Amino acid sequence: MGLFSRRKRRSDDGAAVAAPAPTGRAAQQATVDHLAEFVRTRVGVEAYVEPATNVTQTTLMLIATDGEWTRRRVPDGKAAGDVARKLGIPVYDVQRTGYPQRMRDWNTRQRIERERAAKERAARREV
Repeated sequence: MGLFSRRKRRSDDGAAVAAPAPTGRAAQQATVDHLAEFVRTRVGVEAYVEPATNVTQTTLMLIATDGEWTRRRVPDGKAAGDVARKLGIPVYDVQRTGYPQRMRDWNTRQRIERERAAKERAARREV
């Protein structure tokens, strides 16, 4: 079965098996494509480099003017800066600047909307 086949792979018991995650250059290109699309479709995007921790790799977080954000793993801080410069957006070290308030506000709005939607679904089920 080809890499871009539409047919789902099946295990021996017939259950659908998830396609393997892209590796190497394909994964790198998928990351760059995702970040470029985010920049292209949002206003005022800035990049924030998040350092590696015991649990996660170095990541590059893009935050738009309205606070919407996306995050992707990158090999290191230098690569994160290179990607941001290639995308033509400002890049900051989150350890020096912190996260912008607009991101926290966006997260709060999203949580409120999810809770509101859940209450509406529950109310419809009760009727």
